[in-house]
Amino acid sequence: MKQIFAKAGLVLLAFAVPAGASPQGTLAGEWRNPHGTLVVRVTPCGDAYCGTITRASAHNREHGNRPGARVLTDLRPVGDGVYKGSAYDPKHDVDGTAIVRQAGPNVMIVKGCAVMGLLCKEQRWTRVS
Repeated sequence: MKQIFAKAGLVLLAFAVPAGASPQGTLAGEWRNPHGTLVVRVTPCGDAYCGTITRASAHNREHGNRPGARVLTDLRPVGDGVYKGSAYDPKHDVDGTAIVRQAGPNVMIVKGCAVMGLLCKEQRWTRVS
């Protein structure tokens, strides 16, 4: 009898969680880089996510990181809170690949790679909103 109730509970729980829901939440929102000098708004764009700079320190603006610049494009889920897409570094005018992993509802790890994946940089961004 206990096994029947346990299985019934699992079935009900499966229906209670929306399809595609992840324990990490959603990428949508505003995210701050580790130095607090840049804020990127991530929004749905089509069936993927894109990230656009909304705020930048004066130093960042001097080096090409201006509000309105799209720095993440075509981020698509690949499972377990991981998204893959494209990255753009306005400071160096370099395009590359992006791997974004949610490490919780308010933290995401952003890794951008260029030159066929040989040059990579990873940052831990925190949610602003």
